[in-house]
Amino acid sequence: MEYVRLGSTGLKVSRICLGTLTFGSPEWRPWMLDLASARPLFRRAVEQGINFFDTADTYSGGESEKITGQCLAEMFPGARREEIVIATKVFNPVDMAFEGLNSASFRRRPNLDGLSRKRIFHAVDASLSRLGTDYIDLYQIHRFDPETPLEETMEALNDVVKAGKVRYIGASSMWAWQFAKMQQIAQQNGWSRFVSMQNHYNLVYREEEREMIPLCSDAGVALLPWSPLARGFLVSDPSGEIARSTPRSETDDAQGKFYGRAADLQVRQALHLMARQKQIEPATLAYAWLLHRGVTAPIAGVSKDFHVDHAVAAINVTLSPSEAMLLEKAYEPRTVLGHS
Repeated sequence: MEYVRLGSTGLKVSRICLGTLTFGSPEWRPWMLDLASARPLFRRAVEQGINFFDTADTYSGGESEKITGQCLAEMFPGARREEIVIATKVFNPVDMAFEGLNSASFRRRPNLDGLSRKRIFHAVDASLSRLGTDYIDLYQIHRFDPETPLEETMEALNDVVKAGKVRYIGASSMWAWQFAKMQQIAQQNGWSRFVSMQNHYNLVYREEEREMIPLCSDAGVALLPWSPLARGFLVSDPSGEIARSTPRSETDDAQGKFYGRAADLQVRQALHLMARQKQIEPATLAYAWLLHRGVTAPIAGVSKDFHVDHAVAAINVTLSPSEAMLLEKAYEPRTVLGHS
């Protein structure tokens, strides 16, 4: 395993981050893995040297945070907490799955989501309780909140850092101008600034290369892309049909909405061809491409041991400029996706 600084901070993280969207309660999504099923996957990740774990308060109505906290407490007891980096997020409602709040008749109730001072203060304490820890290493805003003054959000985030509940703050998918504006407000007031950006980025979605990635690179902000395998699209059958053989793929409408253009199929075909030539897995090559694009640590979602192995193996893969070009050349510009 390799460890690098998180952006311009002194914090060291593994080049692969374990994502925990998969872990929680099947009541939330039928493909969720409970504690018993999640435990060996955490163990495999730790054995492979992963020290960076990403979750969110909204995943499985908070169950993902509970599972993450319990598994890590078992593997890193007591003082060993300092060896790991725990990241979580705030923005979306937490209880939407278990109170029917995601139904067509849902009417938003006040203060259950967003990035107001009240919401952030409540959410950070709730996350700490579910995770079973007294601080969060990286606290990320899950999305941009257009309904709350940016000064209110940035001051509240600074206050949870100053209170010792959070070490660093990060952000996720939004427009580059929104991210730049929030960073400027923090700088002007001497508040904590975002040290990371968790954005939508993979071989078949590269629109972030236009503005967000150059902005982050210039400012020393770490890139932690979500959906590095395009929700499984990149590793599914390269014949042209999107695989529908897992509980998640059968219920994940976003894969078909996000990916599947003719250009996407060509990119996937090139990925599989090169993976065969290099005698590695397509997933490994897709992760390796990201690591060669200046990404700090892609967020790897896993449901089987070999998913962890395929991600970690990417660290040792070398891509020449000509090989990268072969993977990239079929890409075509597309509509921006993932900001909401």
